[in-house]
Order: sequence, then C-alpha cells, then structure tokens
Amino acid sequence: MSSSRQLLNRVFKRAFSTSTSSSSSSKFPFLSGQPPTRITTLPNGFRVATEEGTGETATVGVWIDSGSVYEDDKTNGTAHFLEHMAFKGTKKRSQEQIEREIEDMGGHLNAFTTREHTVYFARSFRSDVPKTVDILSDILQNSSLTDKTIEAERSTILTEMETVNSNAEEVIFDHLHSAAYQGFSLGQTILGPKKNIESLTRKDMTDFISQNYTAGRMVLVGSGAVNHEELVELAKSAFSGLPSKSNVTRDRIASQFTGSQVIIRNDDLPLAHIALAVEGVGWTDPEFFTLQLIQILLGSWDHTMGGMNNLSSALSETIANEGLAHSYSTFMTCYHNTGIFGNYYVTTDRKVEDLTYEILKAWQTIAHNVSESEVERAKTKLQAAVLMNLDGSSQIAEDIGRQLISIGRRVPAAEIYARISDINTSDVRRVARHYLTDISPAIAAIGPLDTLPDYNQIRGWTYWNRL
Repeated sequence: MSSSRQLLNRVFKRAFSTSTSSSSSSKFPFLSGQPPTRITTLPNGFRVATEEGTGETATVGVWIDSGSVYEDDKTNGTAHFLEHMAFKGTKKRSQEQIEREIEDMGGHLNAFTTREHTVYFARSFRSDVPKTVDILSDILQNSSLTDKTIEAERSTILTEMETVNSNAEEVIFDHLHSAAYQGFSLGQTILGPKKNIESLTRKDMTDFISQNYTAGRMVLVGSGAVNHEELVELAKSAFSGLPSKSNVTRDRIASQFTGSQVIIRNDDLPLAHIALAVEGVGWTDPEFFTLQLIQILLGSWDHTMGGMNNLSSALSETIANEGLAHSYSTFMTCYHNTGIFGNYYVTTDRKVEDLTYEILKAWQTIAHNVSESEVERAKTKLQAAVLMNLDGSSQIAEDIGRQLISIGRRVPAAEIYARISDINTSDVRRVARHYLTDISPAIAAIGPLDTLPDYNQIRGWTYWNRL
C-alpha cells in the first residue's frame, strides 16, 4: 500500500471514528428515532454496548477480536477448535447442564468463528438475560478443556471439514484466500488443515486464550429487550476478572494481496465454479461505501429468478438474456487493512470464457461509462439494504459487535445514509478505475475448465482498450 494511501486511511479512520450523527439525522429526519447505541467501558477495558428495543426477547453476545488471522502454520484451526470446546463443559457446568439451562429458558446458544473475529451469542427472554450472561461468561472463561473432550471433538471437526469440502463455494473461497494472501495468515482456512486438527493440544488452546481472550479485545453486546445499566452491572460481575491487555496486537498481522490463480480441473463435475477477485478495502477505508455501490451495480443473478429485461444491473440482464450462467454474485469481504472484491460464478464449461469476458467488461463499463441514473438507483438500493439488514435484535447485535471490534464505534444508520448520499458518479468511476482497471486478479476455479482463458488473457481484459 502506498504511503499516501496509508495516510488517507489514517485520516479517514479518525473521521470514521468520530460521530457525525447530529448533522446526518437532520438530513434524514425519518431516521432520527433510531435508538442510540450506549457504550460503557469497564476499568479493565471490557466494553458493554446496547441498543434497547421493544418486545420481550433479547440477543446478548460476546464479540472477540480474535480469529484464524492470529494463528500460525502450526496452530491454524485453534480459534475454531475453541469455539467447539466452549460448549463441552466448564468447571461448574457439564455439557448436559449447559444444554438443559438453555432449553429450560427457551433460549438459543450459538457461536461462529471468522478469520478476524470469534462470536458467542444467545437469544432469550428479557427475564433470562442475567442467566444468559452468566452462561456466556462461564463458557468463555472456565471451559474445562479436558484431554478426553478434546480428543472426542477432533472427529466432530473432521466431519465438519468433510461437509465444508463438499461445498464448492466454501472450497473456492478458501482457495481464493490462499492464492490472494499466500504466505500470510489471512490465506489460511478457518478450520485449519487436517494434521492440525489431529494434533492441536490443550496447551495450544490455553495459550491462544491467554493471548487473545482479553478484556480489551471483547465487547458484550445486547439488543432488543435489554437494559444498559443492568447489562453493565452483569458485566462487572462476570468479566471484571479478565486481563486487560494482550501480547498480540494488530500491528503484528501483515497481509499482501498477490495476483495469482488456483485451478483444479475436474471434468467429472457438471458445472464450473469460479471466483475472480481483486484487492478490495478494509473496514475503515475511505472508499468503503463507494465500493459497496459498485457491488450493487454489478449485482447478482440466479437462473431461478424471474425477470429478464427488467433486472437491476446491466450485467445480470446480459447474463440472463444470453443464458451465460447458472448463477453469479458480487462479493465484498473486508478485513482490518485489506479486503477481497469480485465475482463468484457458476456455469457450464462452454460458457466459461464468454461469462468471464462479460464480467470483466462490466467492471470496465462501470469504471468509464456508468451513468448518473444507475448510480442513483444503486444508492437507493444500498440505503434500503442498510435498514433491511437491521431488522431484528440478532442482526442489530451483529452490527454493533462487528463495528465496535472493527472500527471502534457504532455508525448510526443516518450517518451511513449521509455518506452514501454524498457519493457521485465521478466517485464511482474513479474508485472502479483504481480497483478494477489494469489489475492482476486472484482466481480460484474448480470443475470443467477447458474454456477458462489463460491468466494473462484475463488480466488483459482488465484494460479498457482491450474491449
């Protein structure tokens, strides 16, 4: 990344970390009634964040700034393994007791691990929030991690790996990361390799906990039927004993995007699965929302969808009318200081070349010829998606937790609306030219690929003058 762009990112992060919600709300008064996100930081650095709502159910969870990106070759898979172990019993609750307590209060307890985050969350009635917090605190801080349960869980994770490996889309995106971030921890899978799953030890797990499960890297989030003051008091009781600091910091996590490809030809498969991507943006990048607009402009399509000439993106119309794909989508995956942006598509072997060309042509069309009406329509769609994605306490909790971990604060919907509204056609063209033109992409492909163009030919199609 150039020094000028690093400076721009730092400036933007400071701006993005400072609320502009007052002026934004005045521009969009229909959003002024959005409940505020209240945040309290305990003396050890542990944060409590809530958005109080109506109803009788709540979502409460702990978001941790910890994932597979903090693992090395030997420990890759530890964060995901710990996610499994959390439900296998603690020093005061057996696995059966955890399951019974959740069932008795009609609740739901779950967890997931990503490359940068680990999340443990539960849904319950308002009256059961104290018990929910107690259970979350217990499984996070007092997991028994016995040799017997660790050995038993290996087979469960290996079975999960078989399921993941049977899903072409999951496999494609793992290969895409390994190609784009080769030699860096972002290129590792979340589950880890089979040899690690079979060899990770209790010490590997306790070391990972001591390095990553610290107060400053955690947020207790509540949404729906929660009371902020009550949740703060519960957090003081449950999480005040956590150490405040970690010896693993973001500065130690490096990444570098590399244009390359992973091609696995298998003519026995009925369809080709391909991901074509460029380096995108991190969470606090100044072009975050502009690239989201480009994602909307490129669109998505599936052969089961209705409509042909009335689809929302020019690319989807072309693909539908010419029968080029079984399906395609546009993805935008963000990390701390990098990201992956591109298209994932599924088609028959004889359509691979034509479809690849049309996708890259659409990239260049947006970079040079996107119209004002297309941009305005995409802005409306993106603004609508902002609100639709916050429909329910679980979605709100996810939004709060992810933003506090990633950028340090909750961005109000009114501010997002304002930032999107400020984007113009020139901004979209400029950003598309920067990210999508004259670029060496990362490619992952599986299936019958006889007509997949050579890598240099694909790269050549990222030039406008080659169309």
